[in-house]
Amino acid sequence: MVETVDAVVVGSGPNGLVAAIALADAGWDVLVVEASDQLGGAVRSSSADGWTTDHCSSCYPLGVASPVIRALELERFGLKWAHAPRPLAHLLDAESPAAFIDPDPERTAAGLAAEHPADGEAWLRLYEGYIKIREPLLRALLTGWPPVGAAGRLVRQLGSLAELGRFARFMALPVHRMGQELFAGQRGRALLTGNAMHADAPPSATVSGTMGWLLAMLAQDIGFPVVQGGSGRLADAMIARARESGVDFATGEPVVGLTVNGGRITGVRTAAGRTISVKRAVIADTSAPVLYDELLPSAIIPAGLRRDLAKFEWDFPTVKVNYRLSAAAPWTAKDAHTAGVVHLGGNADDLVHTAADLDTGRLPGAPFLLVGQTSTADPSRSPAGTEALWAYSHLPRGVADDASADKIAGRMDRQLERHAPGFSELVLDRQVQRPGEFEAGNAAMGLGALGGGTTQLHQQLVFRPTLGLGGPRTFVDGLYLGSGAIHPGPGVHGACGWLAARAALRDAAPLGLLTRRPTSALLRRLQA
Repeated sequence: MVETVDAVVVGSGPNGLVAAIALADAGWDVLVVEASDQLGGAVRSSSADGWTTDHCSSCYPLGVASPVIRALELERFGLKWAHAPRPLAHLLDAESPAAFIDPDPERTAAGLAAEHPADGEAWLRLYEGYIKIREPLLRALLTGWPPVGAAGRLVRQLGSLAELGRFARFMALPVHRMGQELFAGQRGRALLTGNAMHADAPPSATVSGTMGWLLAMLAQDIGFPVVQGGSGRLADAMIARARESGVDFATGEPVVGLTVNGGRITGVRTAAGRTISVKRAVIADTSAPVLYDELLPSAIIPAGLRRDLAKFEWDFPTVKVNYRLSAAAPWTAKDAHTAGVVHLGGNADDLVHTAADLDTGRLPGAPFLLVGQTSTADPSRSPAGTEALWAYSHLPRGVADDASADKIAGRMDRQLERHAPGFSELVLDRQVQRPGEFEAGNAAMGLGALGGGTTQLHQQLVFRPTLGLGGPRTFVDGLYLGSGAIHPGPGVHGACGWLAARAALRDAAPLGLLTRRPTSALLRRLQA
């Protein structure tokens, strides 16, 4: 039987759920089709024996900061955020004090000034500048494409053409250079560089400073919160919000093809033999390769787009290790004990070398680790006196085999033992998540890459995911890409789904033809 709906959303990650909610709120009949038996995409957790484990995403500074997520009022559906006493500590080496971000900017500054007197004031100036432009900046990044109106407000907030030019240069800096310009000591530089590595941005790459600066400022502003009770509670709240708006769901049904007639999307086919006729739109919360190489008919893919897709670059494959510890990690750096997130892997210069290893196909001997102490932030995650802790690191692009994953996981163990002697003796249970397991659980995570593609400049803005217009529209009328594969990229902020839904609603409006046809024509010319 063929059923008909206004719109199908393929995939139920945060972007897909945001898109479905936006369309349903506008009165559309919306069906979300999910390949997995569980909704939520990469936002999922599980609980057993008093322990709760986040299986992919875990810390949500962008989720709290995003105007898109805030507008959903998910607290009405049980969402609660939990914060560690300190958002972040960065461990420079096993003997030195940690760099840290404290909820009080003055305390953060004092920690930096203890190494070099000028660095405390430098941090406060940096944070003051961020606060001045925070709202227009976040709206420009997360609520519109192209961000003309919000960008105009950002320019007015900066105050002058000269300040705009300085800000543009600042955003273009590699984070390694940015740290050198801002801080005399190693601690401030490490805070920025660790956050850039957190965002899959090599420290010597152009605009990696933007990534490091934004995440560091978000950590100072709102922290690195986790969801009370596990990440799955965030997905649960979004699903409840979607059901309130009338969204329907189909789980355990992989979409195997999209039907296109006369240049327009007309239907969706599932592995179960189900055919869904679509009156208005399909939004794909999928990776770009899945959409263009697997779901669309091969014969209609423009030659230029096919050539560009051959150059598509994933972000680094991820290896994640989940630990159950009988007690808190025995860090030698005291400021790490109360941090929700711990970065370790050396100073800013060390991280340049680590990134170079990844870029040249070598497994780092001392990998950079992003560590989440979830019980420190949310005591409900494990029995009293214990710690549910995870750590993740990366493999070089193209290296995603289990043997390499196990090798880097062993090096991660040694890094933790080096910075927290006795760590291994506290391990009650250890689970390794390898790149193949990430991809098997969610096809959008190609080769275990969690970000939908590298966030480097050559695959951002109008180059994301390939040369085009940078937004959600595709060469097929009524088909929109609404995942982290489009601007603004990865992160649980919902912006990609929101932008896709906005484009669909605008194109379906009475005057939508006036904007849709020129845009589609230009996109086809660019991808021919």
